[in-house]
Amino acid sequence: MKFTKTALAALAVAGLGTMAAAQTEIRVMWYSDGVEGEVMQDLLSRFEEMHPDIHVVLDNVAYQVTQEQLPVLLESGQGPDIARVAGVLKSASEHWLDLRPYVADADYWDANFGNRYDWMRPDGSDKMPGFMTQLTLTGGFANKTLFDQAGVPLPGEGATWDDWIAASKAVMESQGLPAAFAIDRSGHRISGPNASYGANYIAADGMPAPVDDGTMDFVARLVDWTNEGLMLPEVWVSAAGTTYRAAADDFINAQIPFYYSGSWQVANLSTKIGDAFDWVATGSPCGTAGCSGLAGGAGLVAIKYTQHPEEVAMVMDYLASEPVLREFTERTLFLPAHNGVVAAGGLNFQSDDPNVPPALAKFVAASGETLPLADALPAWKWSNAYYGALVTRVSQVMAGEISLDEARTLMDQDIADQVAAAAQ
Repeated sequence: MKFTKTALAALAVAGLGTMAAAQTEIRVMWYSDGVEGEVMQDLLSRFEEMHPDIHVVLDNVAYQVTQEQLPVLLESGQGPDIARVAGVLKSASEHWLDLRPYVADADYWDANFGNRYDWMRPDGSDKMPGFMTQLTLTGGFANKTLFDQAGVPLPGEGATWDDWIAASKAVMESQGLPAAFAIDRSGHRISGPNASYGANYIAADGMPAPVDDGTMDFVARLVDWTNEGLMLPEVWVSAAGTTYRAAADDFINAQIPFYYSGSWQVANLSTKIGDAFDWVATGSPCGTAGCSGLAGGAGLVAIKYTQHPEEVAMVMDYLASEPVLREFTERTLFLPAHNGVVAAGGLNFQSDDPNVPPALAKFVAASGETLPLADALPAWKWSNAYYGALVTRVSQVMAGEISLDEARTLMDQDIADQVAAAAQ
């Protein structure tokens, strides 16, 4: 039988349509702090070459989407097939798929990720929901060039929050800067400092404790520094509710000499600052109880409403494999969360920036200084309720809408409301 060129073309198009129809589409909701979205897209492209029957769509979204919109989707039984989340990793854990029946080697997962499953699954569960793409630790960054130009020494080991703000104030005044420092608008971000001043969020029964004097000690400092024009006010006051706002761009643009955020910013700062100025990681300044940051990280979790659990598990197995996760760690400049990668060591972080290796080393060293409260929060069910109350009410105090005493009362009420809502 002979075919005309038109008929052959039609057959070819039909064949392509059949191949496309045979593909399973897996959607991944992904947010980025730095370059990790580009790295992940590259890794997923390689996965698709190995598995032409699976098409993985990486939906890049803002962090706030994973924090606010994703939980709404999940409550209605919808969502992507896989998601990268941080803030709702524990609070939304009932919606994660148990991968244990689907992955190729559950023992491998348990050995390399099992010690942090409790960060992302309901209390008392043995669910295998996913893996941490990286570990993080909150901590500070200083613009060393600005400090040097101002002739102000960087505060040394054991320096307090008061020491750092005083030094940053001197740099601000010398260099004509709009503010001395900024902290990301986040209840999570100020919880390490709160712990450093003796805060305790967790009652003996595991439920939220009343907001205590340790929490209010640092909160009062933060409000005072904002009122004095030392903390960049728009970072916290320009938003409402629990809306997240990072101050990374303000630091990158050399508007502030000191910035408190976390290890996930290393790649972002390196990429955007380049050789514009020298910067260093500082660890966490000290309070009356210690010098604690807050450990955490982002988790890649499977969503239990997926229609394709087997294919999801194939994607997760690939991304969780030691060589792939090692490459992800080296290219994104993150702290590894894979036990095998940590044990093997020898990570070749892919950066020509001389600021990067000492910054990562500083975060690794600071990870040994975290206090018990900070260590407990990633796996605590009510962390998000506490974080949300903190950021909402502290912002209102900064804006002059309520007093510190009123904020303390309202924070307790906000947290109690979250507990009550969860019980319904």
